[in-house]
Amino acid sequence: MKFYQVALPIFTVVYLLQVFLIQSYVQWKKTGVKPYVFGNTDSPHDYCGKVYKLMVLGTWVSIAVYSFFYEHYELLQPFRYLEFDWLQHVGFGLGLTSFVWIIIAQNQMAASWRIGINYNEKTELMKTGAFHISRNPIFLGVMISYLGTFLIIPNALTFGVLLVTYVTLQIQVRLEEEYLTTTHGNSYVEYSKSVRRWI
Repeated sequence: MKFYQVALPIFTVVYLLQVFLIQSYVQWKKTGVKPYVFGNTDSPHDYCGKVYKLMVLGTWVSIAVYSFFYEHYELLQPFRYLEFDWLQHVGFGLGLTSFVWIIIAQNQMAASWRIGINYNEKTELMKTGAFHISRNPIFLGVMISYLGTFLIIPNALTFGVLLVTYVTLQIQVRLEEEYLTTTHGNSYVEYSKSVRRWI
């Protein structure tokens, strides 16, 4: 069994637990507010939430087949021309970078961190730390993590997940920009002029 057949599922479990579940629990205990605010409506916002869940599922299917059912890995149409050890190392490095970057950004957001948009509340507008580099550092970290997974196991499914996640995040950030412009007005408009959407 290759190194990444073991390391990738372990890292992904730790990543998801810390970045989403543990961080959500800590946030809830500190503030009494549940940070996950995606609903079950057919709105563009909630639709993005459903897509994110499917992308996590797609990622797990790809990792599970690669790590535990490798004899069926050809079904995922692997891009053999991208299978180099050094690319896998780059991918794993991107995953680690994403992990640390997102945790830093979440801690800097503190009580303002949410998974989704709560249109009924006004949270603090973050401008410092990671938010001085990118207006969407957590989304940027998510994109980096999916790119890293694709480089470790380049196949049709991980490429599809990467592509769909990129498009969905582009929609999500624009929904958040509308919300932040409405909520914070000129303060956010001026901030958006000085800090790029991504990096």
